[in-house]
Amino acid sequence: MKPLPNRKIACLDMRSFYASCAAAMEGLDVMEVPIAIVGNIERKGGVVLAASPPLKKRFGVTTGMRLYEIPDDPSIRLIEPKMQFYIDVSMELTRLLNRYVPKEAIHVYSIDESFVDFTGTEKLWGPLETLIFRIQDELYRQFELRSACGVGPNMLLSKLALDLEAKKTGIAYWTYEDVPEKLWPVAPLHKMWGIGKRVERTLEDMGIYSVGDLAHTPLENLEKKFGVMGNQLYYHAHGIDYSDLGSVLIEGQLSYGKGQTLLRDYTKTDEVLAVMLEMCEDTAMRARLAKKKGRTITLSFGYSKHALGGGFNRQKTLPEATNETMAIYRVCLELFETFHDGRPVRHISVSLSNLEEHDSFQLSLFEPMNWKQQKIGQVMDEIRVKYGSAAILRAVSVTPGGTAYRRNQLIGGHYK
Repeated sequence: MKPLPNRKIACLDMRSFYASCAAAMEGLDVMEVPIAIVGNIERKGGVVLAASPPLKKRFGVTTGMRLYEIPDDPSIRLIEPKMQFYIDVSMELTRLLNRYVPKEAIHVYSIDESFVDFTGTEKLWGPLETLIFRIQDELYRQFELRSACGVGPNMLLSKLALDLEAKKTGIAYWTYEDVPEKLWPVAPLHKMWGIGKRVERTLEDMGIYSVGDLAHTPLENLEKKFGVMGNQLYYHAHGIDYSDLGSVLIEGQLSYGKGQTLLRDYTKTDEVLAVMLEMCEDTAMRARLAKKKGRTITLSFGYSKHALGGGFNRQKTLPEATNETMAIYRVCLELFETFHDGRPVRHISVSLSNLEEHDSFQLSLFEPMNWKQQKIGQVMDEIRVKYGSAAILRAVSVTPGGTAYRRNQLIGGHYK
């Protein structure tokens, strides 16, 4: 085994970021005033996107709840999101970090969370502990943002230190020696960064219930069950991550997809198919821009709660990989006609997995013009990248059921 990475990577997270930004705009104290950031205050079903600590503690309101679930109390402040403002603040946070490290040492993981490589900074700024305290102090004095920070020898351990300890204590330093004591007891498995509910269920079926169980499972067993991902699961359970800064999010991506919760129940087939085609378009574009193709296409539907909820998740694997919009759509149409039971639809998602490189191209005797369709798709992608996603749309997107044009007016799914 090659030597383990031993850098000084920090994962810095802004606590209650959205609520703190909103409080600063309104001249409020986020730690004293119960604040709810609601996607659409005009709709009773508007989603709570963020809640200040007092709102959580005093009223039990958490992210994901609906507007009608918030108590009718005059002390609660309801604020609609200002996504462009949040993005502007996030960019200013990155500029602050850039005063201490070069841009190459910063990886913005999300709007309120960044990885920073502080290796070697002690020559300029002194001990790392002192520098991190200084940065956290500046974040509060300049932006009124409280932060938490996890530090480790690689990206994985810094993120785990943040999620599992620093969010409670403010700052945490993890080393490889801490893994048996701090990481292995973690259960259930979805608390471990990188393990979702579906993988968790598969691992539990194998008799693996904690990270320690995972670490002591033979590598060959995990690789047989999960392939390359099994290798990653094994080494991550030991706190080992050889990725360069930011590459955890890029290398080894397992799928490309698009999902959307609709603003109303869709009951008409033509409207459902219009959105489904838009999802296929977005999915194909993401794969093409990454120079990837996929053989497995997955379609998921979520039915309206007024129709007792539920839905389906089905997939089909093709003999040849594709990233062509209409090829993906034809498979989704087949899955739709086979499994959709006619109930009102409220959520649609499409994904492309079982990936391979874009240049693994095979001429097909049955689709001799396939290369022309790929070229058309590439040209459309170039136009959208240069002029915006609404610069060129399919006709279905301007029909009553289409959503692409409206989504183009949003940032992060919300109005600017």
